[in-house]
Amino acid sequence: MSDRRRSELGNEFHGGDLADAIRGCARAGDYKQDQNWLDLSTGINPHSYPLPVLPSDVWQRLPGRTEGDDLLAAAAACYGAPDAAHIVAASGSQTLLQTIPYCLPDHPVMLVGPTYNGHVYAWRAAGREVTHCAVLEECDPFGITVLVNPNNPDGRIISVKELGDFAAQCSKAGGWLIVDEAYCDLDPSLSLGMQSRTDNVVVLRSFGKFFGLAGLRLGFAIAPLELISRLRTVLGSWAVSGPAIAIAAQALRDAEWQEDQRKSLCASASRLDKILNQSGLIVIGGTALFRLARTNCVPRLFEHLLEHGIYVRRFEEHPEWLRFGLPGRHEDWMKLENTLISFKT
Repeated sequence: MSDRRRSELGNEFHGGDLADAIRGCARAGDYKQDQNWLDLSTGINPHSYPLPVLPSDVWQRLPGRTEGDDLLAAAAACYGAPDAAHIVAASGSQTLLQTIPYCLPDHPVMLVGPTYNGHVYAWRAAGREVTHCAVLEECDPFGITVLVNPNNPDGRIISVKELGDFAAQCSKAGGWLIVDEAYCDLDPSLSLGMQSRTDNVVVLRSFGKFFGLAGLRLGFAIAPLELISRLRTVLGSWAVSGPAIAIAAQALRDAEWQEDQRKSLCASASRLDKILNQSGLIVIGGTALFRLARTNCVPRLFEHLLEHGIYVRRFEEHPEWLRFGLPGRHEDWMKLENTLISFKT
């Protein structure tokens, strides 16, 4: 494989485009396009919420206000929002993080990282300059501070107290705090949802990752009423499909399934840590949906995994990092373990 292709594969900002990886491998002429691929490049639950049988009219008609209000009520209860009036739904949190820059004042933007690059792309696409900060203490309360908590990819956690204290500073200075809680379902106690009753906190929640239904495309913003009104105006009518509303309203109220998944995912993450450590990789962070490992032989290991039909996440800015999502089936776990064992450092 060429050095250029080797650099490109696995360096996209979101992961998950297995088809693109397969095409790239096929163009390089090194790998079989039709082999049984295992995509571990994302942090999505491999055991998705069981899909309910939906009435045919859910597919045939536009969703009404009653259904939409029911979804927002379920989301507000699940995510700890002050009430349904403080929450808006869209076709994925990605849509919201790309919309919010057009709805906030022209303050300096600071991004606490390294983190999910989709945020910096969204702000720059809106014509905003972004300053990168290593820690929250470096951020100016007058500006717009954006962070992911728990963080992707290293799993760093900032406490609710620390975030609340900083939000109070922002409120006094006229600034904003935006917290992307895409992985907060794993530990709801970390959520800043209730803080959105103040005038300067925005919380983003992703439905698809924890519930394993990323293809449903559903996300939420919890925010002050004025910003929620602006977002609803910009997003327009029918921002979420009828099937997504019906499925998510049920899933968000299924507390038993959620608790069972938290326990199961934690056990899977521990299992993955053991496999990675036994293979000579050093686990340096992550969440229960993905693990971040460090090794000094990433290029060769990444290619070795590709040769065996396993796609993981690389980071151009951190060439010693690899991020592994959770395998789902028993045969997927065995494939990953055997492939790592067969790698010679």
